[in-house]
Amino acid sequence: MTSFLQQAFNGLVSGSFYALLALGLAVIFGMLRVVNFAHGAVYTLGAFGAVVLSDSAGLGFWWALVLVPLALGAGGAVLERLFIHRLTALDPLYNFLLTFGVALVAQDLLRMKYGSHSQPYESAPFAGSVDLGLFDFPRYQVFALAVSLAVCTAVWLLLTRTRTGTVVRAATERPELTRAFGINTGRWITPVFAFGIALAGLAGVLAAPMRAVNPGMGADLIIVVFAVVVIGGLGSVFGSVLAGFTIGMLQALGNLYVPVLSQTSVFLLMAVVLLVRPAGLFGKEEHA
Repeated sequence: MTSFLQQAFNGLVSGSFYALLALGLAVIFGMLRVVNFAHGAVYTLGAFGAVVLSDSAGLGFWWALVLVPLALGAGGAVLERLFIHRLTALDPLYNFLLTFGVALVAQDLLRMKYGSHSQPYESAPFAGSVDLGLFDFPRYQVFALAVSLAVCTAVWLLLTRTRTGTVVRAATERPELTRAFGINTGRWITPVFAFGIALAGLAGVLAAPMRAVNPGMGADLIIVVFAVVVIGGLGSVFGSVLAGFTIGMLQALGNLYVPVLSQTSVFLLMAVVLLVRPAGLFGKEEHA
């Protein structure tokens, strides 16, 4: 029983990173209809930004937690204005190739600067463990899970309890219908893209103290995150977050009971979901 609960908690922690990344992907795809393949690279840049600010610049973890997502969000706004915005009228494949190229460039620049080896992170807060009753768990991982839950909850409240959030959610999940009601969705495109990028950067900062910080860390994760978004439903904010935590739990329990299937379980689940609901669990069917 203790092993089950411990693995389940491990799954929630892993799922918290999936949820943050999937949340950003969902709002970007919903608003722009852009499959942002650079999301994993932004996650990597967030982790490296934490290393640079915390260890090299001496600013510490808490400054990195605030400054890195803001800086990456600003960079995302520039990327959207200069490049992505110009390609939205063309086939979506063009923006996919653009973001794929951005990911490759960012990854190679990090390799040139830091090499392929993992970078040590020495400024992690909350050393030690927390007694959760039946088992102890690293204090920092509890903190990372709490931050992810708080951010996801705050975004949900913003999207459901405010007028601005209602407009953004409508433009994210039903953009054509929103425009049909005369709402100018264009003014929200750049802020929403920057917000999605900032969420990926935040996930990277949170991951730095507990993951191997190397140029390939985002590439190893992004394929699973895409599967998470597909399972939850493309453009569905709630579905992406729920699927993120679910996949994290599924993988962790798979490591405990069926290790050989733990890494492929997410894709098996995706295949089953798409057979039953081609738009994903909470996605909306698009009719011609």
